[in-house]
Amino acid sequence: MNADVNASDVILPGTTLGVLGGGQLGRMWVQEAQAMGYFTAVLDADPTSPAGLVSHHHIRTGYEDPQGLAKMARLCTAVTTEFENVPAAALDLLAQSLRVSPAGSAVAIAQDRAAEKAHFVRCGVPVAPHAVIASPDDLAGVAPDLLPGILKTARMGYDGKGQVRVATPAELASAWNELGGVPCVLEKMLPLAHECSVIVARGRDGSTAHLPVQRNLHRGGILAVTEVYEGNLPPALISQALDAAKSVADGLQYVGVLCVEFFVLQDGSLVVNEIAPRPHNSGHYSQDACDVSQFELQLRCMTGLPLVQPRLHSPTIMLNLLGDLWFAHGTQARTPAWEQVLALPGCHLHLYGKRDAKPGRKMGHLNVTGATPEAVRATALQAAAILGIAPF
Repeated sequence: MNADVNASDVILPGTTLGVLGGGQLGRMWVQEAQAMGYFTAVLDADPTSPAGLVSHHHIRTGYEDPQGLAKMARLCTAVTTEFENVPAAALDLLAQSLRVSPAGSAVAIAQDRAAEKAHFVRCGVPVAPHAVIASPDDLAGVAPDLLPGILKTARMGYDGKGQVRVATPAELASAWNELGGVPCVLEKMLPLAHECSVIVARGRDGSTAHLPVQRNLHRGGILAVTEVYEGNLPPALISQALDAAKSVADGLQYVGVLCVEFFVLQDGSLVVNEIAPRPHNSGHYSQDACDVSQFELQLRCMTGLPLVQPRLHSPTIMLNLLGDLWFAHGTQARTPAWEQVLALPGCHLHLYGKRDAKPGRKMGHLNVTGATPEAVRATALQAAAILGIAPF
């Protein structure tokens, strides 16, 4: 934020801030907001939502419920979202009476892969060769060189859901029918080396701050491991990823925290995969390895507080903790051996308050910090072995 911005544009602690969505991202946002002295309100229909359980106010309605949104508007000075599939129209309605970030227009683009890809092209950032399939004619007109590819539903897909790998025109046609004939994006499969992501925060005045570029490992379409330390990626690649992320945010006139995910190809080049208009799983390490977390950045954006550049003070590895770990020893759920994990140096456990563990369900994460990347990796591998997470 510029130094000459009027102080009246800043929403100071002591006021009530709101979030649409009651999942773990909302929970961690609530905890950060409360630590900074704000009161919080969560709108989520689930009475046991992780964020709702720890918030000052829990509005138990759907995202489009007029009474719930009216109550949110009465309680709050500013509102954000923790879930990319919150209806953009609900954000637009709230924006008529209070500060909303990110804007419904930006969220709407993130909700539609076809619109998202078009935005990337407008911003001049590299994307995988692709085609939009919304009709039988589109299907018939797919260029042969886009196969093999991955067919993804244009809307409502995340964590690997709504995606089918296809190698031939016949498989493509079958997959499109399998997905219900809804609008989809076909992306050419590229030779991947690994994946990375950038968390960028952008204020109303266009100022930005960012977390270090994160190197990510996915398993089964779900993030498994994030590694952040000096040298985790080549400097030229880091510079390109940061420039691309800022270009995407500027093109949206974005206000808030945005995650931009990338594929790193085997030839060392970079293509943008997708965006998430909120804090992201790959930024969770910032809670323990940075002096400003992604959730504090989210609060600074929505309240107009100055954006400061976070500093990575420790090499770090984040392990995603899925519900599968509770069933590592059979069909009956058993609490993992947290006491053994927490006996290791630099291990920081974050559980989300979800009552029932289920395979594939995000239950928490483990941040491992240490003096050197080698020490952090050794400890993270020890923790993984204790918990039953495959080595990496």
